[in-house]
Formats: sequence, structure tokens, C-alpha cells
Amino acid sequence: MPDIQILNPAGLGTPLAQYSQVARVKASEFVFIAGQVATDQHGNTVGAGDFDAQCVQVFRNIDIALKEVGATWQNVLQFTTYLVHSQDIPRLGAYRERAFPGMFGTRAYPTNTLLMIDRLVREDLLIEVQAVAAL
Repeated sequence: MPDIQILNPAGLGTPLAQYSQVARVKASEFVFIAGQVATDQHGNTVGAGDFDAQCVQVFRNIDIALKEVGATWQNVLQFTTYLVHSQDIPRLGAYRERAFPGMFGTRAYPTNTLLMIDRLVREDLLIEVQAVAAL
């Protein structure tokens, strides 16, 4: 297991959502997971028009990728989150408030950068999340 320190320096202030400000890592290997969208193993969109259902599928896909390399949520250092609609920011926060305690337990949450974009690869996709993990 890598030596991961998740930090929130006082000088940076309290994070504005479910994330931490800094991740310091001593690891032998890094895993970069491409941005995951709400598609199933056949490429079909899951939850068209349903932001919460798309969040569930996106994080399910990340979980599959982590397991493929022998990692868990405890190995995740960073997310980059892309949203198509700014009005989904509160929905994202609500999803993370529900899901992250089960994923990360008492560990501080990974760092995250949130970006608003014009669209994703398909019009019906609302969220994409990229992840970095350490082994």
C-alpha cells in the first residue's frame, strides 16, 4: 500500500465540497484512469437525462477500473470532474455526500478539480470523471 497523506492546509481554507486540497504520496506505481462516463460494458448510455443515475454508473466504471489493477478507493488520489450543466453542481455534491463515506470510509476524500464544459462525447452524457490512483 502506498503512503498517502491527504491534507487540508489551514492557509487554503476549507474545501468547498467533498474533496481535499493536497495529496502527498510515496508509491511504487501510479494508475491513470481515463475519464469515465455513464455507459455500460456495451457502450450504452445508462441514465439518460438522470444525473444521479449517471453518477452511479460513472463511479461504478471507475470501481471496475480500480479492481482491474488490484486497487480500491483507498488508492485514489485525485479526480477531475467534468459537468455539462452548472446546475448539476448541487446534485454532484449530494451524490458525493451519500456515496463517498461508503467508498472512502473515514479517510479524507481525494483531491478534485471541477470543470464546466460545453458537452461530452455524446449529447446525453452529463458527467465525466477521471481518476489517478497510487499503488
